[in-house]
Amino acid sequence: VELIYTFMLCFVILNVACSKMHAGRNQFYGLAIGFVIIAAAYGGGNISGACLNPAVSVAIDVNTAMITGSALTGYSLMYTISELLGAALAAVLFRLVRPEDYTKGDDGSSGYPLRAKLVSEFLGTYMLVLTVGLNVLTNSVAGAFSISASLMCMIFALGTVSGAHFNPAVTVAVVASRRGKCSPGEGAKYMVAQLAAGILAARTYCLLTGDTFTSLKPADSDWGQVFVAELIFTAVLAFIVLSVATVQSSLSEYFGLAIGLCVTVGGCAIGGISGGSLNPAVSLAIASSGDLRAVWHFIPYAFIELSAGAMAAGLFYVTQPSEFQTEWMGEDPAAEDEEGAGVLMKEASGLDDVVLEGPEAAFKAEKLGLPSVQKASFDLEGRSTQKSKSTSLGRCAGWFF
Repeated sequence: VELIYTFMLCFVILNVACSKMHAGRNQFYGLAIGFVIIAAAYGGGNISGACLNPAVSVAIDVNTAMITGSALTGYSLMYTISELLGAALAAVLFRLVRPEDYTKGDDGSSGYPLRAKLVSEFLGTYMLVLTVGLNVLTNSVAGAFSISASLMCMIFALGTVSGAHFNPAVTVAVVASRRGKCSPGEGAKYMVAQLAAGILAARTYCLLTGDTFTSLKPADSDWGQVFVAELIFTAVLAFIVLSVATVQSSLSEYFGLAIGLCVTVGGCAIGGISGGSLNPAVSLAIASSGDLRAVWHFIPYAFIELSAGAMAAGLFYVTQPSEFQTEWMGEDPAAEDEEGAGVLMKEASGLDDVVLEGPEAAFKAEKLGLPSVQKASFDLEGRSTQKSKSTSLGRCAGWFF
């Protein structure tokens, strides 16, 4: 426990406070680092005390000896070794997910290699699932908050690397939104990494606690209750991810907090109904570490949760239509016609109609080779005096399903 959560603490610090991408450029570093302590204290506190720091380990050991009048136990030495190993592991894995920090002139703006993204998804999912298992199996008094804290800090740490999905349902939602955020092929690889991380995390928390889950589905709930609970709250989680982390004007500082708190809400609201998994990787981990006669419970859970991800993408399409429009910039976007109105060109995603305005409209349309042109007039503030073409809800549903 000390090795794993010290790794998490050092890894988050390296990413949010020391990397080229984030150092000196964000205000969430303190929040991310602090939430590691919350995740570890409630997740592993019942096992090791969650010191995560050689100074804390030595201080507790010395203080205990002073109070009891006995000799030092030497536990602080074992703790210190574990914590230093965790720090070393954090440095190694940081190099894998942030290669630009070791390349002169590379600031990460050109994107990350697939290997870095897959390692990112594996690590984030592993820490999330491990924290779920430790909180439940050690009867933590703040399980939902600890679990959400682990998700928050890993999102802050790795969001700029892979998007920090850490959940196959979220990956489905991002892929289904079809805005180039994640290709289907890359999404499939993400899900393999996430599920593999879930299985390894399950083996880890079983080893650390010496205990297992009895069943994924609570015995007092029927499948109808489970279906509704998991569908609604997994869709909410995926929808929040799409709305705060993948939009053009995303929450630059508190996106991790918004996403993580969805887990707190879901865990508290439906934990007694369906377990509040909200994640096929979590569902697989719990199902595979419990009674093997009930391992098949993973299949309906995964189906519900993946369906919820697709549903979230559909809701996002309906509620955020501006995210599916691509702006076309002319050769001189600042040029104005004699009335002072600028040239505006927009392409509505999935539509043939392109709106152009100004005396150069016909020339630009011909140059761009556009199939059809609809002229519109705009006032001096750029507002259209004509209503844009709408897309039916039926077409939206068909677009996704």
